[in-house]
Amino acid sequence: MALTIDKLKVLIQTDEHRQLELKKTTGELKDGMHNACAFLNTEGGWLIFGIAPTSLKILGQQVTDNTQREIAQALSYMEPQVDVRVEYIDVPDSPDRKVIAMRFEGWAWGMVPYTYHGCPYYKVESTTKEMPRDMYEERLRRSKPDLFAWERQLSEFTDVSSLDEKLIRGVVRLGVERGRLSDLALTEPIEDVLGKWKLTRDKRPLNAAAALFTKDTGMYTQFTMRLARFQGIDKNEFIDNQRVEGNIFVLLNEAMNFFRKHLNMHGKIVGLVRDEYLEVPAEALREVVLNALCHRQYERYNLTIGIAIYDDRIEIENPGILPPQITPKNILQPHISYPYNPLIANVLYSTTYIENWGSGVKRIMEACQKRGVAAPTWSVNGGFVVVTFLRPEKGVPQGVPQDVPQDVPQDKELDDWLEKQILNNHQISTKDLAELSNRSSKTIKRHLAKMPHIRYVGSGYSGHWEVQDKK
Repeated sequence: MALTIDKLKVLIQTDEHRQLELKKTTGELKDGMHNACAFLNTEGGWLIFGIAPTSLKILGQQVTDNTQREIAQALSYMEPQVDVRVEYIDVPDSPDRKVIAMRFEGWAWGMVPYTYHGCPYYKVESTTKEMPRDMYEERLRRSKPDLFAWERQLSEFTDVSSLDEKLIRGVVRLGVERGRLSDLALTEPIEDVLGKWKLTRDKRPLNAAAALFTKDTGMYTQFTMRLARFQGIDKNEFIDNQRVEGNIFVLLNEAMNFFRKHLNMHGKIVGLVRDEYLEVPAEALREVVLNALCHRQYERYNLTIGIAIYDDRIEIENPGILPPQITPKNILQPHISYPYNPLIANVLYSTTYIENWGSGVKRIMEACQKRGVAAPTWSVNGGFVVVTFLRPEKGVPQGVPQDVPQDVPQDKELDDWLEKQILNNHQISTKDLAELSNRSSKTIKRHLAKMPHIRYVGSGYSGHWEVQDKK
């Protein structure tokens, strides 16, 4: 629809803002094109020549064939090329003068970033600025994932034999049991399973396959997680400080073990069953860690995911960014998922580690509400997305009686407690049992030696506990 003089008067009454730029004449054409590029890379907007920016007086200008050629030439320096309609509006009482107006559409997620004379611009409120390099490169990666996305590049350090076949079979079994994978996946060769997940190219694993299933982190420095328990509410003194390495599933397991080690455990009898839970819901913590592992920027090889537990809070920081459509303020509202690593996200979904895309925040909030603890907050700090959980006072969630004991067994209860832990997790280590019970590994081994109906079969990571009938 053509822009008339009446519509123009209404449009400029808002003065210059994020989606409107006014210039007196095309003598400012170059600067105007910087604003046009910024509109294309942000939310779109109007570029208008022939208006006094301060007084908003409609001045117009003479338009010659040379003026039109200059405008066409200036637009040709925009990359990628834009098809924009240039409108010439007659100025009342000045038949030889016209206002020149151009409407530029905004940038959408997945589009190539625009440049003018090779430089990208974007809008910060009503100001036009050069786009930061990391923002430009991020948009470029998202526009051409097959060329630029880290997860889609061939792994330099991993071949198929370096992937954990036992782990792959295990997660496939989960997907089959819960209806997200075909039964045929149970017997297919590993190469075929990886191929259907699009984790290989020419039978060579991509980085996504390494992130999910590698047995050897090798040169992948980003397959590391920092775990710390601080004394007090700052970083002056450590109680525990660890760096763990591994694939996504190993790191998830290490993170959850760290939470169980350093957060208070509570329990109450519901009917004939003891209901046990962490002071901050384990399902909420697990979802946040999974989101970090799934959506982090793995190309930033010098940065790692960090988990910090303080006396008053838990912080989980992830090297990455929020999609443009999502902010720390609106993330709690229903939204579409924009997975940073779609290949990794697809595997985690098909094996039931994550649910419907975009529903993770909702599940986190529901888990916190169910336990009566404060919902977490999201923030962006120095290239990291940080999720913060406030710890309940003295580790006791709201709505839970203050006399509920922590789940640390007394000496006379230790044997029963050990048996229950082993029944719940047949691959738990004696080290984990010692940490969870606040006992030494020597004490745990001594108690297990007195329990002949419990024995460890196999050795190391591949072994497991067997519990026989006491009779």
